[in-house]
Amino acid sequence: MTQTALNQLKSLTTIVADSSDLAAINQFRPLDATTNPSLITAAASQPENKELIEDAFAQAKAEGLEDDLLIERTIDILTVKFGVEILKLIEGRVSTEVDAALSYDTDATIEKAKELLALYKNYGVDQDRILIKIASTWAGIQAAKVLEAEGIHTNLTLLFGVHQAHACAEANVTLISPFVGRILDWYKKAEGVESYPVEKDPGVLSVKQIYQFYKAHGVKTEIMGASFRSIDQVLGLAGCDLLTVAPNLLAALEQDTREVKAQLSASDVMPATAPLDPLGETEFRDQIEHDLMATQLLQGGIDGFIKARQQLNTLLRQSFGLDEEISA
Repeated sequence: MTQTALNQLKSLTTIVADSSDLAAINQFRPLDATTNPSLITAAASQPENKELIEDAFAQAKAEGLEDDLLIERTIDILTVKFGVEILKLIEGRVSTEVDAALSYDTDATIEKAKELLALYKNYGVDQDRILIKIASTWAGIQAAKVLEAEGIHTNLTLLFGVHQAHACAEANVTLISPFVGRILDWYKKAEGVESYPVEKDPGVLSVKQIYQFYKAHGVKTEIMGASFRSIDQVLGLAGCDLLTVAPNLLAALEQDTREVKAQLSASDVMPATAPLDPLGETEFRDQIEHDLMATQLLQGGIDGFIKARQQLNTLLRQSFGLDEEISA
């Protein structure tokens, strides 16, 4: 019997569902799952999640909060509630994102991460099953360094190059999420190219470069390719530690029967002859500022996640009639 591409891929790489759609996660039963503000906002718009939203709002209101604080607390509680429901369907971990508006504030990021973990603890979830998702700014990476030292696992997202990966390695973060599709999108627009063969895909090549860098230096941080545009990109990174894939691409991989071969293997990487050099803040900022793609995509990603959270804020205000109360 011919094996599907998805089943072959699962033998090479840990597959993670990039979704807050509980039905899709139930269908594909990945080991882990990732969420972000855009996915939470989309899930909150689904009628079947109405009860989750109402419960989150009631819990926030019981804390005696009003107006904006009430809605922001509701969003945090709702985000965790989705995480709790996802964890009922999978055996591994769920990534839960800190408010992207805090991406340049180390102390606030640490505080918010601990607030989210406290909510999970109230629902009886062990913190080892949670990855706190933080944007890969210098401030975010330093927050992750503090959290990891306290035994809190982190997933550094919106990562677009070796400079960010290097800083994450020094912070001993649990996992990084380099964004394959967004890198491809940027280069297609910048170079006026409609498509690239997978072996020349800039997003795929970026993850391969990070993989080689980490394995050569014996870095323990896991690499999870993210933000895919096609199953060719996904299969182009077969063998990567983890790959987080949207439900539509998981479905396509389930229908595909091509032979899947490992494109990455730690055994193929020669060990580095010198230890990893320290990377300070000044050098990090200099490297990322001289990388136009990474600079634009990092800020654009943060802005996009902030906008998604604002959209959810508006949706919840309308759902609970708060705008009417304020205008009255």
